Amino acid sequence: MHAALRSILGTHVGQKGSLVEPERLRFDFSHFEPISAETCLEIEQLVNRQIMKNATVKMAEMDIEAAKSKGAMALFGEKYGDVVRVVELGEFSIELCGGTHVNSTGDIGPFRILSESGIASGVRRIEAVTGEAAWEAIYDSEQRLLEVASQLKTDKSQVVTKLTQWVAESKDIEKQLKKLQSKLASSQGDDLTRSAVEINGVKVLAAQIEGADVNTLRETLDKLKDKLAPAAIVLAAVDGDKVTLVAGVSKSITDKIKAGQLVNHVAQQVGGKGGGRPDMAQAGGKEPEKLPQALASVPAWVETLG
Repeated sequence: MHAALRSILGTHVGQKGSLVEPERLRFDFSHFEPISAETCLEIEQLVNRQIMKNATVKMAEMDIEAAKSKGAMALFGEKYGDVVRVVELGEFSIELCGGTHVNSTGDIGPFRILSESGIASGVRRIEAVTGEAAWEAIYDSEQRLLEVASQLKTDKSQVVTKLTQWVAESKDIEKQLKKLQSKLASSQGDDLTRSAVEINGVKVLAAQIEGADVNTLRETLDKLKDKLAPAAIVLAAVDGDKVTLVAGVSKSITDKIKAGQLVNHVAQQVGGKGGGRPDMAQAGGKEPEKLPQALASVPAWVETLG
């Protein structure tokens, strides 16, 4: 695998640590970025092609300089004497190593990469299995593929096609849902104009809009600000235990009322906080059960500003 990494990723790859057991390995090496799933598969395939050649493993002892001139790779953390043990696997890999080895590469059996991750700056780690453990990993992947195919109601050979269609359909449904939410919020916004109260010449409105996301809240807020100007408005939506708040204040009155103060007045009562521009602000909260009371307090709060 060390030779495969250097072949595919580059000769900057060097071993930084390893764990080798009969059916699994951990290999740490120098590399500057994450390795994609496609590249991991390429590495895995190259290793397996070399295994399948069933090349005889050759071992010989020679002086260190002769080994290096032969192209042998020294391993990280190892201390070498004048005479070293050189291990060759066909024409593909030659390294200095003192460990126990198979007689030929075919004895290794299938090779399967389980994971690739970063463990330090400039150091990556690959964990892999061989032999029976590799077959088990392959069977597990096959079983998961069959389960996905079953959920998608298709054959495993059509999983990618079916999943691509499903994702496209989901995106289309999501777009339609957002349009419906926007229309619903707009209609609710028209109704909300009648709920505004006038305080010191300013139209004040604090309300919850069912089923709205933050974009819908913003769109509705802009429309209400235009209709009610001069206005101070805070709108809310609840999704599970999450409260989303947006506040808007007509620019002509931001010297008296600021959107950030308005939204925080409500947010602090529902376990949150926020901020933004004097005419536009956003906040969140995590205590939706307190929202009705918090919204009801807005008119009195605005009145205290004079």
